[in-house]
Amino acid sequence: MQRYHALDFIRGCAILGILLLNIVGFALPSAAYLNPAWHGEPATDEVWTWAVLDTLAQLKFLTLFALLFGAGLQLQLPRGGRWLSARLTLLAIIGLFHAIAMWEGDILLDYAIIGLIVWRMLRDVPSTRSLFHTGALLYLVGCGVLLIFGSISDPEPSSSWLPGAAELEYERFWKLTGGWEAVHNRLDHLSSSLMALAAQYGWQLAGLMMMGAALLRCGWLTGGFSVRHYRRCAAFLLITGYAIALSGVVSQWMLHWSFRWSAFYLQVPRDLASPFISLGYAALILAYWPRLVRWRFSAAIQCVGRMALSNYLLQTLICTTLFYRFDLFMRFDRLQLLAFVPAVWLVNILFSVIWLRFFPQGPLEWLWRRLTRLAAGKTPHRPSFR
Repeated sequence: MQRYHALDFIRGCAILGILLLNIVGFALPSAAYLNPAWHGEPATDEVWTWAVLDTLAQLKFLTLFALLFGAGLQLQLPRGGRWLSARLTLLAIIGLFHAIAMWEGDILLDYAIIGLIVWRMLRDVPSTRSLFHTGALLYLVGCGVLLIFGSISDPEPSSSWLPGAAELEYERFWKLTGGWEAVHNRLDHLSSSLMALAAQYGWQLAGLMMMGAALLRCGWLTGGFSVRHYRRCAAFLLITGYAIALSGVVSQWMLHWSFRWSAFYLQVPRDLASPFISLGYAALILAYWPRLVRWRFSAAIQCVGRMALSNYLLQTLICTTLFYRFDLFMRFDRLQLLAFVPAVWLVNILFSVIWLRFFPQGPLEWLWRRLTRLAAGKTPHRPSFR
């Protein structure tokens, strides 16, 4: 199967970018992920950090990763249904383990479940245009469901949005203590996450995967268009996306993060802006890829992208150890937490570059591929990493 180096680079950027928001999920209570006023009136630097990250990064890199996941499904489609079903089922098992044993913010299980549905749609929809339009429609359905949830929700904030002192102390306790108490809480979070996936987020995730597959089919994600085209796309997509995103950020700030508005209605501008901004980032990379590919750091980021699964779980391992085992949970604010991000990025990059000097695949990528071969009824070619 042909390897597209630009896609590896974009995937690497997505994996590294996801940490910009996940660092908050690791180091602060779950309520802090979307609500900067989770503990009362936030400081000015806290608000500005939230505003910048919400505009530039919140959901953007997850959206980019979902688009690339759909493109990956399209690339794997010639291998057949047994291969894809086995591959995605194994990813679901990895995600389930990650969500229960390591961290409640897992995305792998969601991607695997929706992927098991989407690959069949990719197989049965021959028209690239129809595939993209269907994906866009599904994404808009997910946004519409969010508005419905807002209209039927209780106007009073729940503890997941504005936790009390007891809830904060309990969350700190089970995250630092671990054990069965932590597993029980992660299982509760997992059940809520799966309900959200079925009711709302699954529509958006399926839509993004279909759009990503369509963009791969037409050659847009593989650099099949002119540099001028990508530059124009980047300008249009980023300006449009930032305008929509900023409207939501400013509105939330002016409403002081009112529960019903900020938790539901004003999430929609972010959701609508994310595909524009994510594709804008991809277009920007593709526009300057002939220059980027000459730089040494480009090869390093490609290595991160080739080992996306290993690096995603490595981020969890590093951050849970750092914040839960060394008692750093709730010790820093958003701005201070950004100082940890480059250090974790450096570990991701060094690990990927060094590993791929000796082996052609990341450790978990190798295991995933090998088990997929066995599950799909294909004998592995070699018993080693090579």
